[in-house]
Amino acid sequence: MPQSVDKKTMARLSPFSERNNFRLISVLVFVAALFIAACSTTDTLHPSKTGSVTDAPRYVFYFIGDGMGLAQVELADAVLEDDSALEMTTFPVAGVAATHAENRYITGSAAAGTALSTGYKTTIGTIAKNGDRSADLKTMAEMARDKGMRVGIVSNVSIDHATPACFYAHADSRRMYPEIAVQMASSGFDYFGGGYALGDLENGKPLGALVETMKDSGYTVIQGWEALGKAVPGRKYWAYGSYESSGALKYAIDRAPDNLTLADFTRHGIRLLENDRGFFLMVEGGKIDWASHANDAATVAHEVVDFDLAIAEALEFYRSHPDETLIVVTADHECGGLGLGYADKAYESDIGILRHQKLSAQAFAEKVSRWAESKRVSFSMALDSAKVYFGLGDAILDSALVLTSEEKAALKKAYTASMSGDNGGQAYGKGDPLTVSLTELLNHKAGIGWTTGSHTAVPVPVFAIGKGAHEFCGVYDNTDIAKRIIKVADLSR
Repeated sequence: MPQSVDKKTMARLSPFSERNNFRLISVLVFVAALFIAACSTTDTLHPSKTGSVTDAPRYVFYFIGDGMGLAQVELADAVLEDDSALEMTTFPVAGVAATHAENRYITGSAAAGTALSTGYKTTIGTIAKNGDRSADLKTMAEMARDKGMRVGIVSNVSIDHATPACFYAHADSRRMYPEIAVQMASSGFDYFGGGYALGDLENGKPLGALVETMKDSGYTVIQGWEALGKAVPGRKYWAYGSYESSGALKYAIDRAPDNLTLADFTRHGIRLLENDRGFFLMVEGGKIDWASHANDAATVAHEVVDFDLAIAEALEFYRSHPDETLIVVTADHECGGLGLGYADKAYESDIGILRHQKLSAQAFAEKVSRWAESKRVSFSMALDSAKVYFGLGDAILDSALVLTSEEKAALKKAYTASMSGDNGGQAYGKGDPLTVSLTELLNHKAGIGWTTGSHTAVPVPVFAIGKGAHEFCGVYDNTDIAKRIIKVADLSR
């Protein structure tokens, strides 16, 4: 069962608890402040910049927030307690990285993941291979393995999704899930943790073939709290938690108290990987991207906080090994074109009302789907649910949540479309009309805007602390993040 947590950690787990005052820092000012604080002190962090074997960190953490732009970071930071801050934003070094792919300005997770894992650009959809897919590109995780370090890969989406796959697999297409998943078994890596493998699922149910392949290759396959707690160092593990039909763990906002978290898989990964030769651990917060695709701001904030709790586990380890550890945090791309501002609100915002959302847009859409099947939920009942799960229409909670007659009319139209199975001729994008309308309405009342349901080319943040962290200050390409980790950690190709 979960360990007990102190009040500070509980506050982090519940980012939408009461807070009196909010401030939204503009992205440009945020970046400038980071650079002023970080770049002016980098020479004092570690004077030696040789990148030699002697200077190489023994323990390397690589955190990738999928879809996490600066706006996503600031959104989550803005809803924390007054005396709290995201761990990543406290790191002494910060940078900004461009994300374009070899053949497209706006990248995808496979091309970006390849850049982040190998230091080379590639084409859209390609997993750790060159642009024309004629040759494999060696990943830093494979380099770490060949150096004798233990290696772990963790993600809260399916373990064969694009980002984690880019560290252990090589494939022409990210959609080759069965072919990608089976490469876990031949990777020789020591620890895989988080979601299940989409390549071993059919209609959301496990086929089991991959489990047997992993066992035949010397891996112990485990699921759940008790089994993970009993896992012992020195063995190879594939550990996963309760997963959805996609193989991913649930959103943090929807998660049951006894579900394993990204932080849990990170903490146990550290425990299982620690050894005298060192380790490399990549951790992906994959559902920041999913929530951003859905333009679900409240869920995005929860996912960033959840990701940061995993970073906190690495930071705790760093404090015991400050001269031997490097932690790098970044993103593969921004998703959604999140804007911390909305035209109708002008210079005003009310980010705090996002705390009244109690479940993800995905989970609410599943409810609406059941309503449509049962034909038993009236519009007035739907409005009651909007009040319960989004706070919308509840003047007692906040006067800003009051629904105008125009807003009710728009919701009635969306409700009718949802109950009839009509998406309104794309008027509501790809989602359920009522869910999309409710999420969008809450976002706008909070002062949040989105430009797209897809990725953008907005540069992404980089945060670093520890041995060699000075290398990550400035503005550069995403391939340089990988090249600098490879250099600092003395990983040879």
